[in-house]
Amino acid sequence: MAENLTLDTTLTKAEQYQQLLPQIEALTTGEPDLTANLANTAAALRQAFGFFWVGFYLVKGDELVLGPFQGPIACTRIRHGKGVCGASWAQAQTLLVPDVEEFPGHIACSSDSKSEIVVPIIKAGQVVGVLDVDSDQLNDFDHDDQTALEQLTQLAARWF
Repeated sequence: MAENLTLDTTLTKAEQYQQLLPQIEALTTGEPDLTANLANTAAALRQAFGFFWVGFYLVKGDELVLGPFQGPIACTRIRHGKGVCGASWAQAQTLLVPDVEEFPGHIACSSDSKSEIVVPIIKAGQVVGVLDVDSDQLNDFDHDDQTALEQLTQLAARWF
């Protein structure tokens, strides 16, 4: 696949995800490099939806370490169970946070982040990383985001 996305912004968000996910799969199929696949995926999500920040944190020992991302400078390391990313890792489940200020222990990598969704990447029953998406708008994520991003992390698990 060429390194271009076909995006129809007149579609619903769920339909846009349905259009985008196969393109990400085609873009990453046959590419063995984890960094390349994560980088292109972060770029595709940001290009498609204009998210404030989108990227990956990878499990390394007892920390999540910043991986490929699109957006402003981010926190480099997050401890297990800390913040939204660390909590998603510890719980091995998606966390959808309508207002990050109300999340106990939220780590403010950017004061411009208002809402967030974090989806764990699980391979062989172990969390190997998380997909972190931030918005500069309150309550910007919903079930459509959760469903599609969970599908995306199932694809991403193959790259590890």
